[in-house]
Amino acid sequence: MFVLGIDPGLAVTGYGIVAGGNPVRAVAAGVIRTDPAAPLTERLIELYDDLAGVIAEHRPTAAAIEEVFANRNLHTVMAVGRASGVALLAAAQAGIPITEYTPSAVKLAVTGYGNAAKDQVQAMVARRLGLAAPPQPADASDALAVALCHLQSSALRGLIGDRS
Repeated sequence: MFVLGIDPGLAVTGYGIVAGGNPVRAVAAGVIRTDPAAPLTERLIELYDDLAGVIAEHRPTAAAIEEVFANRNLHTVMAVGRASGVALLAAAQAGIPITEYTPSAVKLAVTGYGNAAKDQVQAMVARRLGLAAPPQPADASDALAVALCHLQSSALRGLIGDRS
């Protein structure tokens, strides 16, 4: 399995591609940045085009995205929701199956603790992927964590049989 993990954001969207196997390995990780001064529609188009490019280059077999979570700042929630929708569209148009995970599910899968701190998640991503240091910026590391969560969840579903 070749998984694209996405940590959506309007200003910065993290992406990470992980190949399943023994050992699991990171194939690519990075971020897509949009200009906060640009009109919203241009930013969304840029995000879509860049994600479509990542998908075309790496050809993942599955995509996993971190769900938008409730935040006190409605503006932030709306921006992340828009970026998330664009990411879902890019993967869907490429015919890639998509699974969404809550932030606590990602943390639990990667660290064993659903309320783990960001630095704990980053450290475990590096350890599980055999990297000398956590990928930077943090959004890329978070996207790799989402991809790892999906690999782990898929393996568990395979063991117990998918009942969805």
